[in-house]
Amino acid sequence: MQTKINKVLGALLDKIGLYQVLKSIGAEKMASKFSAAVVYAVFSSFALNFFYQPGHVYASGATGAAQVVTELLTRLSGHEILPISVSLVLVNAPLFILAWHGIGKQFTVYTVITVVMSSVFIHFIPVTPLTQEPVINAVFGGAIMGFGVGNAMKSGISSGGTDVVSLYMRKKTGRNVGTLSFIVNGVIIFTAGVLFGWEYMLYSLIAIFVNSRVQDAIFTRQKRLQVMIVTKNPELLTDKLVKQFKHGVTILHDAEGGYTHSSQTVLMTVITMYEYQDFKDIIHKYDEHAFVSISENVRVLGKFAEVED
Repeated sequence: MQTKINKVLGALLDKIGLYQVLKSIGAEKMASKFSAAVVYAVFSSFALNFFYQPGHVYASGATGAAQVVTELLTRLSGHEILPISVSLVLVNAPLFILAWHGIGKQFTVYTVITVVMSSVFIHFIPVTPLTQEPVINAVFGGAIMGFGVGNAMKSGISSGGTDVVSLYMRKKTGRNVGTLSFIVNGVIIFTAGVLFGWEYMLYSLIAIFVNSRVQDAIFTRQKRLQVMIVTKNPELLTDKLVKQFKHGVTILHDAEGGYTHSSQTVLMTVITMYEYQDFKDIIHKYDEHAFVSISENVRVLGKFAEVED
């Protein structure tokens, strides 16, 4: 019976392409992403259950939307029929499908892991009021959540929510869609005002602001890096970089080392900060003796794909 179930499950995973995706990620990389997801889950659950929930402060994005869904259903039914942990998964479920078909399959796997782990920690860590002061709840909750999100993105994973839609729209149109986050967060803080009083709209706004500032201080997804690689293995590195990121690579032949006077090849490309960790892994794995120079905050004219498998 167990063997039959394994065969059916294996056939299903192979049909939707998940088996090949998991195989392409590899055990070591999956373990690294899983560890990053656990770290994010711990910080997000602490922010939510120690500060946001006790202080009636709403988070930004999908977490805030999950808070809204749970609170509205609780008000209508008279008791909690849908925990925030479950609401978080339900809010993100359609975004998983969008990410799978429109952004990248590896990206989707990482996002699912992150959201599920966050949901698990939120469910099992009890709501524990540390202070009754709403401003302190807003500031500390926003800072902890911002640190968690920034660290997650720095590790190459996404916490889901509007982040997925923004990436999808940037990939399709080449333009940032900050208006989407503004509208979603506007609805969230307005709901906080309606449900708990207009002063709590201000507290939620403070939390969202602190969240975004801390997140930006740790990581900025849209930051683009110009990379120059001096290598003796240009063909191998070029192949791996193009396959991983789908960005163009410029090859400069006949470079000469000023100290050794040996023949070298220089590769130039542009990546995003989101891709930086994967870039480092490729360099370390395929040419650990390469010399790499990185310039931050470069401007790019023309088509530039940001997220690919």
